[in-house]
Amino acid sequence: MPAPSETTSTVTVDGLRVRVARTRPAGIADPPVVIVLHGWGAHIEALGSILAGLRDQVELIAPDLPGHGRSDMVPGAWTNADYARFVVKLADALGIGRFALIGHSRGAAIALVLATEPDSRDRVERMVFTGAAGIKPRRRAAYYGKVGMAKVGKAAAKVGGAPGRKLQESIRGRVASADWLAAPEALRGTLRNVLAEDLSPRLPQVSAPTLLMWGDRDDDTPMWMAEKMEREIPGAGLVVLRGGGHYAYAEQAGQFNVVAAHFLTQGGRRGGAAVGGADADARAGARP
Repeated sequence: MPAPSETTSTVTVDGLRVRVARTRPAGIADPPVVIVLHGWGAHIEALGSILAGLRDQVELIAPDLPGHGRSDMVPGAWTNADYARFVVKLADALGIGRFALIGHSRGAAIALVLATEPDSRDRVERMVFTGAAGIKPRRRAAYYGKVGMAKVGKAAAKVGGAPGRKLQESIRGRVASADWLAAPEALRGTLRNVLAEDLSPRLPQVSAPTLLMWGDRDDDTPMWMAEKMEREIPGAGLVVLRGGGHYAYAEQAGQFNVVAAHFLTQGGRRGGAAVGGADADARAGARP
């Protein structure tokens, strides 16, 4: 069987240089086009299991989102909508009209915005979300304590000169998230924006067929978020990958890719199912 064609190139979108991986299956005249979006702080390589598992059946396009990997930094504090517009402009630059989307974590949040904006929703054929971000988490008391400490640090930095700034950095090291600490200064405004937005009101506005694939041990975007999306996205189906965490698409790559490929190329079965090794626990049409 001929090997798929694979290229990695730099594409310029609105003045930003963006690294893009693209694969096209051999022997398929008009394959479905699927844009694959990584999560926050990740890059194309994090999607390796998806790109390797689906490359014989669909055309795949995977960018390093601006501010990530080897792409240029965002020019300011972007929002989820800014990233969604970027994806549309990337598709335009590549000569792509309609496409499907696979989104992991923040990538799924961007896909959700893209699929519900009036000027781009008709371009989305179908979507696969895995460990999707975008829903406001349930906060515990400890979180609000950290917020209070962060405000103290910010105030100290404003009025306390060098000692105040040192105190702020010390407090940040104790209370900030791993994503915040890892993000370069130029990207922190963007991180603040995307985390602040609750995309729940967009869920009922989705018209594209949507499949949710989730690890039941995902602590970053817990199962209750998947169940909320299943309830509120019209006609959505939920597949539970037993034993999978936030990166269930890679941890359970064989199962993920089989189900995703069927959905993306043949429409798949609507409704839910749980997948875990040889023990597949079907729950078609189930609702919590």
